[in-house]
Amino acid sequence: MLIGAVADDFTGATDLASGFRRRGLETVVVVDPAAVEPTTYAGVDAVVVALKTRTAPVDEAVEQSAAALSWLVEAGAGRFALKYCSTFDSTDEGNIGPVLDAFRDRLGVDRAIVVPAFPANGRTVRDGRLFVGDDLLEDSSMRHHPLTPMTRSRLRDLLAPQTPTPVTEVPLDDVRAGVDALRSTLDDAPSGYLVVDAVDDSDLETIGRATAHHRLLSGGAGLALGVGAADAPPPALPAEFSHVSGRRLVVCGSASTATRGQIAHAAATHPTRKVDLAAATTDPAAEIAALADWVRGLDADSVPVVYSVGDPSDVVAAGPRGPSTSTPTSTPSAASVVESVLSTLVHDLVADGTVGLVVVAGGETSGAVVTALGAPALIVGPPLGPGVCWSAATTSDGRPVALVLKSGNFGAADLFSTAWEALS
Repeated sequence: MLIGAVADDFTGATDLASGFRRRGLETVVVVDPAAVEPTTYAGVDAVVVALKTRTAPVDEAVEQSAAALSWLVEAGAGRFALKYCSTFDSTDEGNIGPVLDAFRDRLGVDRAIVVPAFPANGRTVRDGRLFVGDDLLEDSSMRHHPLTPMTRSRLRDLLAPQTPTPVTEVPLDDVRAGVDALRSTLDDAPSGYLVVDAVDDSDLETIGRATAHHRLLSGGAGLALGVGAADAPPPALPAEFSHVSGRRLVVCGSASTATRGQIAHAAATHPTRKVDLAAATTDPAAEIAALADWVRGLDADSVPVVYSVGDPSDVVAAGPRGPSTSTPTSTPSAASVVESVLSTLVHDLVADGTVGLVVVAGGETSGAVVTALGAPALIVGPPLGPGVCWSAATTSDGRPVALVLKSGNFGAADLFSTAWEALS
């Protein structure tokens, strides 16, 4: 195994895995390491363990992440990566810093790069500061995230409260000096975490080649650009996809602007239905049954879209932090209701054979869906754009299913209409 990675959410795992596959690597996402012997995928090029630890309590995140790392060590990985969100979603307590500290201790390494940049999706690092498009992170919509509000942009300032480990910045000029020069710069830098600037894919290629001897990496899905071959031919469609049958379905737990746009685009040609949050809260079983009956009653060739947030009128104030993108379904209690309803809906429709192909929008919702299906691993398939891909899985009761696990902010506007073409 060339590399083993631990991702702090499910969409991040498939995001990175898709990047590995684009580089010609046979890639698997392991969802439940406890249910899979480490030797099962020892011959695979890249394995990503998908966790749901981004907003978990720090001790829980560290414990689960360390266990996943130990599983990858036993599986025979030669290098390791910690994958977190390209907007560095975290708080002053963690979880990125504490988990990185645990990885450094477990692997006995003295340094690790910190590279959240993902230029293909507008995330870049300049002068040690993280940008979302042309905006500093602190000026983007992430400033008002209900769980991890990002009010600073300098990565050193974000990491410092989370870890006692020193943080050094490596400017873009050092990256643009070339692979050999950057390798020397990184090797001569103080021990600790090295925040490396990157504003385009060529920068990530340079960083990847300059750190080929590093045992531990950390960052966003752009890390994949430094592993494998840039000109690798696309791998064949994994055989697991040939076993999938059933209808198509889209479920959206994300409140992001991108996902709302995708819902609006799909509504022009596809049947759509919004989760009744009040009904889901008071009688979730009845709401799930109503949604399932609605899907079953549609034409078998249709692509039904079930969503929780459809337009800005659903947006509410977040409280003392001021206006935000927080919605009734992005508060912790309401979000858990939506996750439960959507994940149970998918489980029930897959279990009875109605649905076999599902696009899921939202990181937390994706984790809930995969958990409900009981799939221990995902075989990574065709990409659908930066950070988005198909994957194949087998549920706990033996049913094949194809899944797209999409971060709320990712994907083209017509994704819900065009995703299926990659499997035709």
